[in-house]
Amino acid sequence: MNSVGMESTAVCHVVAMPFPGRGHINPMMNFCKLLASRKHDILITFVVTEEWLGYIGSEPRPDSVRLVTIPNVIPPESLKAVDFPGFYEAVMTKMEAPFEQLLDQIEIPVTAIIGDIEVRWAISLGSRRNIPVAAFWTMSATFLSMLYHFNLSNQNQKSPTSLLERGEERVDYIPGIPPTRLVDFPTLFHGTGRQILPRALEPVSLVSKAQYLLFTSFYGLEAQVISALKPKFPFPVYPIGPSIPYFEIEDHSSVSGNVSGYIEWLDSQPKGSVLYVSMGSFLSVSSSQLDEIVAGVHDSGVRFLWGVVPSCCWGGFWTHCGWNSTLEAVFAGVPMLASPIFWDQIPDSKMIVEDWQIGWRVKRDERSEILVTREEISKLVKSFMDAENIEVKAMRKRAKELQETCRGAIAQGGSSDTNLDSFIRDISRGQTKLAG
Repeated sequence: MNSVGMESTAVCHVVAMPFPGRGHINPMMNFCKLLASRKHDILITFVVTEEWLGYIGSEPRPDSVRLVTIPNVIPPESLKAVDFPGFYEAVMTKMEAPFEQLLDQIEIPVTAIIGDIEVRWAISLGSRRNIPVAAFWTMSATFLSMLYHFNLSNQNQKSPTSLLERGEERVDYIPGIPPTRLVDFPTLFHGTGRQILPRALEPVSLVSKAQYLLFTSFYGLEAQVISALKPKFPFPVYPIGPSIPYFEIEDHSSVSGNVSGYIEWLDSQPKGSVLYVSMGSFLSVSSSQLDEIVAGVHDSGVRFLWGVVPSCCWGGFWTHCGWNSTLEAVFAGVPMLASPIFWDQIPDSKMIVEDWQIGWRVKRDERSEILVTREEISKLVKSFMDAENIEVKAMRKRAKELQETCRGAIAQGGSSDTNLDSFIRDISRGQTKLAG
């Protein structure tokens, strides 16, 4: 374990503990950068595994955000996507002891811990040490509410087979969530989701023992569900999103040589003419389905770019519907082709298509294992990128309206802006009581 002795005049010391995955580390790091930009006498100790230090150690960050490491929970060469339940279990059982040892070595008193909710032991550890904990949720507020109210729907008392048959039935009694088909509850029809569900419910049940709840969403995006959740907890609930690097997006000066060529090509294309394709950084579709996607997008004849940062010429985004990607598309004001793979991506897809109406489904029935063919994909992409299509025009208009709501949240005096200031004020003054 690395040395953590640090000299600092900081009066506020925050220790950030993300779940060791790209979709969790990125939003927490973005939030920590925002904290550092707002409060200059803050010190943030950002804890990662040795494996992740190798991935992000050279990335730019403020001097007040310092990386320290704990041992890997599994060997770096292990394929986490092959045995995600095993990896999830290792995070739950093998990271607490080295993290607590790290706290023992830190010379500067810890003001607060920002702990990813899926690192279930962070809240209880903070309670034992009398350190306030801000529970950090990197997925949608809607998905947290689904898990928090899981027993309410009695889904766990029904067999997957019977639920599969009732997939079109809509649940309308989860507070703040519009009627949702049973098929849009990911834990019901996806094997890996069912395997990790018991473990995933544990940390959600512990949220009420934290001192703060931080959402990477913003209030205007999920107003009803956030309003419904706030009375459930005896502490501040702060939506501070979108927790994406919007404060860095316009800066192309640090773009590497290989990528800058793509940026130049993107910027030379007509506005709204390019389809951006990204299927996430962790789980993926089958190789057969990927072949169909590649061929279908190519055969559509539309301009597209796969997996490079977006530009103003975006006309649409083919996405796996991970929450960070969803927030990026909302921020950019572009509609989405929703192609979810796993877990929270399923209800995210439902929100994109039904609730916000800024996207189309690639796969009409998530229960089906049948491939979406290249011919279907080509036809879908052509229609989706047709700027003269009346339905597409309306969808793009709604996407721009949601973009304005997003920009308003992070503008001075906006909901996320004021929530961030309130959180900083709270932890700086220590105005919180630890749950008994």
